[in-house]
Amino acid sequence: MTIEENENVRRVAIIGAGPAGLAMAIELGSRSIRCIVIERNSRQGHAPRAKTTHTRTREHLRRWGIADRLADASPFGVDYPSNVLFVTRLGGKLIERFENALYCSPQRDERYSEHAQWVPQYKLEAVLMEHARSLAGVEIAFGQEYLDFDQDDAEVRVRVRDTATAAERIIHADYLVGADGARSTVRDQIGAQMVGTYGLSRNYNIIFEAPGLAEAHPHGPGIMYWQINGEVPSLIGPMDEGDLWYFMPTGIAPGTVYSEQEALDRIRRSTGIDLPYRILSSDEWVASRLLADRYSLGRVFLTGDACHLHPPFGGYGMNMGVADSVDLGWKMAAVMQGWAGPALLDSYEIERRPAHEYVISEAEANHALGPNQLARPGIEDEGDQGDAVRREVGELIRQVKTNEFYGLGVVLGYRYTGSPVIVDDGTDAGWRRSRDYVPNAAPGCLAPHHWMGDGRSLYDLFGSGFTLLVFDGADPADVAAAREEARRTGLPLEIVTVPGAELRQRYGAALALIRPDQHVAWRGDRWPAANLLLTVSGRALADAPRDAAGRAA
Repeated sequence: MTIEENENVRRVAIIGAGPAGLAMAIELGSRSIRCIVIERNSRQGHAPRAKTTHTRTREHLRRWGIADRLADASPFGVDYPSNVLFVTRLGGKLIERFENALYCSPQRDERYSEHAQWVPQYKLEAVLMEHARSLAGVEIAFGQEYLDFDQDDAEVRVRVRDTATAAERIIHADYLVGADGARSTVRDQIGAQMVGTYGLSRNYNIIFEAPGLAEAHPHGPGIMYWQINGEVPSLIGPMDEGDLWYFMPTGIAPGTVYSEQEALDRIRRSTGIDLPYRILSSDEWVASRLLADRYSLGRVFLTGDACHLHPPFGGYGMNMGVADSVDLGWKMAAVMQGWAGPALLDSYEIERRPAHEYVISEAEANHALGPNQLARPGIEDEGDQGDAVRREVGELIRQVKTNEFYGLGVVLGYRYTGSPVIVDDGTDAGWRRSRDYVPNAAPGCLAPHHWMGDGRSLYDLFGSGFTLLVFDGADPADVAAAREEARRTGLPLEIVTVPGAELRQRYGAALALIRPDQHVAWRGDRWPAANLLLTVSGRALADAPRDAAGRAA
């Protein structure tokens, strides 16, 4: 049996079959890289924390060809309004409302190729799982417990145990990816520490059946209702078909455990609506702000919750994990396919850490004003005095919480500055991050989107490797030079001519080089004489000295 035929040999071993692990498997499998996903649990019946799949994540699903499958899995249809309402109680008075929160409307928008979608995480996982399993070379191994690893310059040896038989085996891999969540064993074994603040708040998550609740309250459809009262401040909302709802009492005392009867009592008290509810699951969750002090050790990398944790206000966490795996996945594939250098993998932490720090800060700011902090004496009173209190709180909500529900710049507007595989064009000093997304083609930014005249997204024209966008006024000799450099270096390059002055102006140059993850690697009016493709693929730094962890020194 050759090493390629050995069932215990994989190019990449991935620990964890959540969204980050499955996204990693899809990104690799789509690039013909053999991998295995190790998962101890069945992941059936898990109460979802995440319910928002942001625009950027759905753009990755579009690139993988499965965005429509997620739309089909929407529990109430993609046209269901993603309204967020602030009320005294579900059966009480309206304080404030945000329509099309989180950009879930399917109406076409020039800024992005895919709208966000409100859908339970387990349905997203089902779509990702089905697609991952359809890819040649991707194996999903349930009932397998990850134990530990050891590595050398040539490989990682991953020890796993079958949970049914207790039999152990060694998987030989080029790389190991820890996508094993907040309690990551892989993180502990590479010596990474989570730095920050644990226990910003303690909260409860209750999933329950609520037949007739959607029709019993006066506020109309929505995805989330903030219940602002002094008795049971909380979040509540519909989750899935079958009258499934979620209920989250916020700011509870440490060690609180609700019995089934206590959970039912709190739902009735918080909503003011008495129906035959049935509790399906309940557990405590803790909001924290934590970031790993390192994301890798040699051939071992962390992705998703294994390296960052933050409050879920804004819905960024799961989506950040998918983005991590996309960034790491295409780079890992490029190195294994031989057209990129090891420095490309060094750029993973360099690029993702500042994005994590920014998003974590935004999520913590959103968390700072929750239902507990918004309750005021008299907020449920009738008459002019109660109206005045509700107006005051509504103005505060509009002022402070708008960023949480309309922060498209947090989702699409991050820029990979300081990366060794991004060619700076001198615009760093003039660029500022903003919650309001303004498309920008500066190197490191997400390529500005555009709907083409034939109805296609500009992103649909990008290749699976690098893409050179050629705008009006570009010199054919420069295009020929780029094509020749790609041939000489073996870097996969798709050349796409985009007519019209509008996009030339939007991109600010005659040429723009787009990475596989749709970020701008370089732009300019002339193709440079230096080996640009060696830089953006990490091969220009191939001979750089490396530290004990295998990173460029």
